[in-house]
Amino acid sequence: MSKKLVMGNAAMAFGAIHAGVNLVTGYPGTPSTEILETIAKNNPGDIYVEWSVNEKVALEVAAGASYAGARVLITMKQVGLNVAADPLMSLNYVGIKGGMVIVVADDPGPISSQTEQDTRHFAKFAKLMVFDPVSPAEAYEMMQDAFEYSEKYGEPVIFRPTTRVCHGYQTVELKQDKLSHKPDGFVKDSSRWVIFPRLSYLNHIKLEEKMVKLSEDFSTYRFNSVIGSGKKGIAASGISYEYVKEVIGNRTDIKVMKLATVHPFPNQMAVDFLTGLDQVLVVEELDPVMETALVFLCGRHHLGTDILGKLTGHVINAGENTVLGVGDSIRKFLGEDIGSDESVINAGDTLSEVPKTPQLPLRPPVLCAGCPHRASFYGVKKAMKGKKANFSGDIGCYTLGNAKPLDMVDTCLCMGADVTIAQGLWRIEPDAYNFAFIGDSTFFAAGITGVVNAVYNEADLVLMVLDNSTTAMTGHQPHPGTGKTMMGNIVDKISIENVLKGIGVTSVVTIDALDLDKVIETVKEVIDQKGVKVIICKSPCIAVVLPGELSMIDQEKCINCKKCITELGCPAIVLKDGIPFIEDSLCYGCDLCRNVCPVGAIGGVNHD
Repeated sequence: MSKKLVMGNAAMAFGAIHAGVNLVTGYPGTPSTEILETIAKNNPGDIYVEWSVNEKVALEVAAGASYAGARVLITMKQVGLNVAADPLMSLNYVGIKGGMVIVVADDPGPISSQTEQDTRHFAKFAKLMVFDPVSPAEAYEMMQDAFEYSEKYGEPVIFRPTTRVCHGYQTVELKQDKLSHKPDGFVKDSSRWVIFPRLSYLNHIKLEEKMVKLSEDFSTYRFNSVIGSGKKGIAASGISYEYVKEVIGNRTDIKVMKLATVHPFPNQMAVDFLTGLDQVLVVEELDPVMETALVFLCGRHHLGTDILGKLTGHVINAGENTVLGVGDSIRKFLGEDIGSDESVINAGDTLSEVPKTPQLPLRPPVLCAGCPHRASFYGVKKAMKGKKANFSGDIGCYTLGNAKPLDMVDTCLCMGADVTIAQGLWRIEPDAYNFAFIGDSTFFAAGITGVVNAVYNEADLVLMVLDNSTTAMTGHQPHPGTGKTMMGNIVDKISIENVLKGIGVTSVVTIDALDLDKVIETVKEVIDQKGVKVIICKSPCIAVVLPGELSMIDQEKCINCKKCITELGCPAIVLKDGIPFIEDSLCYGCDLCRNVCPVGAIGGVNHD
C-alpha cells in the first residue's frame, strides 16, 4: 500500500484500475471528467480507454465488452444519463457478464449543469443498485465492491458520487498491485443477449427477485453502519454524512445511520435503526429518496418514528448541503437553540458560534478574453441588426453568449437541441430568421440527427457551427474532429463540412471566426437562401494555441465612447479611472476590439 493525496475522481479511477477494469468509455462532463482522464494517464497498458461521441454510445460499447466478460467502467454526469437512458433501461433486463460500473456524477447546486436531478431516482426507475460514497477514500474501496456486486448479480451498478466527493481531496491508501481480470469471451446465446418481449417479461420477474436479495445483502454491507444510541436519530448518505459527522463530532447520544447503498434500500438495517427512535432527521442530496423510504418503512412496520427532512421543511430541498446548513438543521432538530443560525456543533459535545462567513463576490461566467465565439456571436448580431431573428443556443462555452452585452442566446435546452428548437420556432414563426448555434464537439455528440431532420423536413434556418477544435467547456478533451483519440492515436479528422454535405446540406461555408467583416458578409449572403444553410466559424480555443499580438488603447485617440466595453463584454477590457483600459494579463490578441473601435484607438503591441 502507498498513501497518496488524490482528488475523488482520481480515487475512483485508481479503484477501477486496481479492480482490473478492461475497458473504459465515457463522455466528458463536470464533475465526472477527471475519472476517465486519470485512467488514461495511468493506464498500465492493458486498458482500452475512449471518449465516446456521447453517453449512449459509451454505454453500448461498454455493454458489448461486458457481454464478452470484460470489466467495464462508463463515466458521465447526471444529464448524460438522460442520453444513455435508452440502453440503460433495456440493459437491466438483459443483464451483463463482466462487471459493469456506471459512474454518474451528480451536481448539487447545480454548479456546472443545467439540471439538479438526482440519479437515485433513475436507479429506482431502472431497478439498478446504487453505491453512494461519502469520501474519496471510501470511493476508492467501494469501486472494487461495485464490480464484485455487478458480477454477483449479473446487473450493471450505478456509482453515484456528488460534486464534493468528485472534486474533494483526501489521502488514500492505494494498492500496489492491480487485480488481473481476463475476459473469457462472448458466448452466443440468443435467449440471453437478444431482447424480446417474452424474454423481458421473464427477466423482469428475475429482476424483482434480485432486488429483494440485494436489499437483504445491503443490510450487512460493510460501508453501511449504525452508531450511537438515544431517542433521536440522523440518517445520512454521501457527502452529507461527512457534514453530519463534522457537526456532531464524538457525541454518542444521537443514533446515526450511514447509508452507502441507497437502492435497493437496506430495509432490515433501516428497521433496526428506526426501532425505539422518536424522531429521525434525514440529511441527503438532492431529493428525499432516503426520507421517503424511511416513511414507507415506518408505515409498513407500524413504527411511531417521526421522519423529518426535506418533505417536512427541516432540511433544504434544493441546492448543496453545507456544514453550516446541516449544523443549523441538526441544532434545531435537537432543540439546542442557543446560538444564531451560524451555529455548528463542534467536535465535543457543546454548541459554539462561528463567525459569520463574509459573502463572496458574484462572479458570473463569461466567455474568455480572446474567445472566438464572442466574435462569431457579435458578427451575427451586427449582420442581423434591425431584423426579426431568433437565436437558439446549445450546451457548451457558447451558452455564455446569452450574457449581455452580446445577448445572443434566446433558448438553451440540452445538447443538440439548438437546431431542433430552431426548426420548431421556424414552423410557428416563418417570418423570422432562425439561427442555431452549436459547437464542434456537441455537433458530433448530439447535433447530426437534428440537422438530418432539418434537411429531410425542408426547414429554413441558419446553423452556425462554432468550431474551436476542442471540447473546451469540460477541459479540452479530444473529439472526432480533432484527429486524436484518448489512447493517444493520431487518426483522420472527421470533417464537419463533409458530414454536412453527406447528409444533404447544399449551402456550407467555412470562415475564420475572428474575421469580423467576413462573418457579417457571409451571414448577409446566406440568410435569404431557402433551406438549411451552415456557416462553420473556425478558430481554435485560446487554451490550445499561443496568444497573438496584444491589444492596447491609445489614450490620446480614445474618445471614451466605451463601445469596446458595451458591445463586446470582453473581460480584458476594464475601466480605469473611468477610461477603457486593456489588461495585458488577460488579453489574447484576438483583434475583435480593434474592429469595433470607431476611431482606431486600439492597436497592437508584441508580448514581452
